[in-house]
Amino acid sequence: MTGRDPGEAHRSSTPLELFIDLCFVVAVAQASESLHEALTLGHYASGALRFALVFFTVWWAWMNFTWFASAYDPDDTPYRLAVLVQTAGSLVLAAGVGRAFEHGDLLVITVGYVVLRTALAALWLRAGLADSVRRRTTLRFAMGVTICQLGWVGLLFLPPQARLPGIAVMILAEVMVPVWAQSAGMTPWHPRHIAERYELFTLIVLGESVAAATIAVRGAFDRHNGTVSLYALAGGGLLMAFAMWWLYFTRPAHLLLATTHRSHSRRFTWAYGHYLVFASATAEGAGLAAYADHLSRPVGSSPTGAAMAVTVPAAIFLTTVWVIHLRPHMRRTAESAPFVVAVVGILLATWSPAPALAAGVLLSGLVAVVTLRQRT
Repeated sequence: MTGRDPGEAHRSSTPLELFIDLCFVVAVAQASESLHEALTLGHYASGALRFALVFFTVWWAWMNFTWFASAYDPDDTPYRLAVLVQTAGSLVLAAGVGRAFEHGDLLVITVGYVVLRTALAALWLRAGLADSVRRRTTLRFAMGVTICQLGWVGLLFLPPQARLPGIAVMILAEVMVPVWAQSAGMTPWHPRHIAERYELFTLIVLGESVAAATIAVRGAFDRHNGTVSLYALAGGGLLMAFAMWWLYFTRPAHLLLATTHRSHSRRFTWAYGHYLVFASATAEGAGLAAYADHLSRPVGSSPTGAAMAVTVPAAIFLTTVWVIHLRPHMRRTAESAPFVVAVVGILLATWSPAPALAAGVLLSGLVAVVTLRQRT
């Protein structure tokens, strides 16, 4: 387990990696459904905050596994067993998402996280024993993961009013572990492999977004046999999903990663920035579903709040994809202007009669502009 070759040809995702991705889909779906319910009831601020915190645990667990596998993946029996243990942990984590979201009960989600992270720490220790060149880095990872895991367990014993500040401290500690560990030496991650892994997870969250919105819109049609507003929502949601996919895959990520291979700050910005890409894409599906509920059976939601549930995630997705994924490829400042205009327009679409359709049209227009510029 001495590390993979960063220049290895034809490096792609393994069946085991694809399998664990599918298991993480369960947790993503649970987080999306919980946010949908909160938005439908009009709990916009608290729902968004809880979603952001819960989704962090899902994304962070996935991301840590992904980068480790890119650097160290012998695909032998001990490694497969350790990854399957992590898979079991992801399913336990998914089972605890609802309780954490609705009641602030962190027990089940913490147990799942413990299983995940304990297996990961064991893999880092194994890498440290085999890879003498990067031993300091791997042992720092193992130590950091273990200490953070103890901190998450410790949160269970804090009074409820102290948990939110404690979670903020733990999130900061978690994101600093890779920075601290790799200051001792970089792991041999593979740019094409990492790019493919992130692209696949983007497809997963976009697919979950489409599924969540489709189910909600179908339910709204069943209750009301279709209205102009519902047709506008369905059409707009479809345009948004198509455009979000198109914009993300406008540029191949591995080209950007290849140029940042020796730049820690740019690499971490790209990797960590994808939290907002994944979270906003997931939240978009929940927002579309909540808006469908608002049109068919308004309970606690307001028209503006329901519309913001559609437009704000789209604006965050577009802004983040532009900043971390597309802007580094741009040679002129003027190339960013259409993205700024689209973001402002999407936010203003909150007050339009059909926010999803307006946002979808704006995103589609941006796709047309980007595509034409690529051909010139």
